[in-house]
Amino acid sequence: MNRRDFVARTATGLAALGFPRLQATALLRINGDRLNGWFARFESIGGTAGGINRVAYSEADLAGRAFTLDLFREAGLNPRIDPAGNIRGTIPGSSATLGPILIGSHVDSVTDGGNYDGVVGSFGAIETARSIREQAVRLRHPLEVVIWQNEEGGTIGSKLAIGDLTEADLDKTARSGKTIREGIGIIGGSVSRLAEAVRKRGDLACYLELHIEQGGRLDQTGINIGVVEGIVGLRWFEVTITGLANHAGTTPMDQRHDAMLAAAKFTVAINDAIRSEPGRQVATVGRVIPSPNTTNVIPGQVVMTIDLRDLATEKLERFTARFQDLAREIGAATGTTFAFAPLVHSQPALADSRIMGWIDSAAASLGLSHQRMPSGAGHDAQEIARIAPMGMIFVPSVGGISHSPKEFTKPSDITNGANVLLNAVIAADRELA
Repeated sequence: MNRRDFVARTATGLAALGFPRLQATALLRINGDRLNGWFARFESIGGTAGGINRVAYSEADLAGRAFTLDLFREAGLNPRIDPAGNIRGTIPGSSATLGPILIGSHVDSVTDGGNYDGVVGSFGAIETARSIREQAVRLRHPLEVVIWQNEEGGTIGSKLAIGDLTEADLDKTARSGKTIREGIGIIGGSVSRLAEAVRKRGDLACYLELHIEQGGRLDQTGINIGVVEGIVGLRWFEVTITGLANHAGTTPMDQRHDAMLAAAKFTVAINDAIRSEPGRQVATVGRVIPSPNTTNVIPGQVVMTIDLRDLATEKLERFTARFQDLAREIGAATGTTFAFAPLVHSQPALADSRIMGWIDSAAASLGLSHQRMPSGAGHDAQEIARIAPMGMIFVPSVGGISHSPKEFTKPSDITNGANVLLNAVIAADRELA
């Protein structure tokens, strides 16, 4: 008798005596060909000459969600749309008391984006659940697959799931031109019932999300799997610099209040400050709008944005204060004033140590190289980490490219990531109480 037969017969015998059936510990694998076949079909939805355009609440977003709902049905997941507009489907567990293991991502895109951001994790989650059903794996916990709505517009679906949007937030306009309030109705949700979609701390056993890296570290090093340590916190500011618009030819250089000069000095100062100490902190001046923005007038006003990110709250607060000090110094030197308006404020989210260990073990057992790393981009996992243990799995982005039509992840890497997700789910089901 070989080992596999011995284990199977032992499990059957114990079950006959009233003991619970043993869970299989052998590695499971998803159907990689099936999973990767979905991407080519999905790419045509929202595809334009400029890239993928499935922005939230658009016709293309609706078509993408319809495609995804069909995948849920094919997987036997009996999908439903919750009041927040998130798509959900569940495989029941054997326990009536254990909370669900939640897996998923999103299928909306940025303007002129790619076909892999969010979609790898969404389709990978559906394939994971389908493989569990097909291979007759009996989980103790329910396994719930979720497709979050409007991730690219500010993790809207996952924020709604933890009750973190205000009435004023619902009236903000998405990239499609629809308000979030309107969009929820368009995609099948119900603003009047949003409270029913809220999950509180303790409702979920854990959350796992598969995602492309959106950076180049894995691709550059040839490492198969990134085990996410945490997701950076964000501080976004709009800074308005006010000087004095005046004639470019008649105003002496020492009498100018040049808002553009102040903006240029401030941009360089931000870069120098961020580089002045070791670490993974980053800051970006991404938008600069001068006024009156004409050739022969000294700019009297500049509106610019700052994007500050790090995994440590202390560092975010310290650099925010440093930028404000620099603004005062530059303002005094250039005869201008600076006003800061916060746009986005999100806290760093650390991954659960147990989940990181299960991802490490799954990758190692599958013969895949892996390393721990932070996520420099925001994800729905960042919101769910506020109410449940969270973990993320990264797979390589070729060339480190994302939010671009050139975004690409190799089919073999997608398969690897989904296999790690599948086996991490099995470990979570086995280990979590």
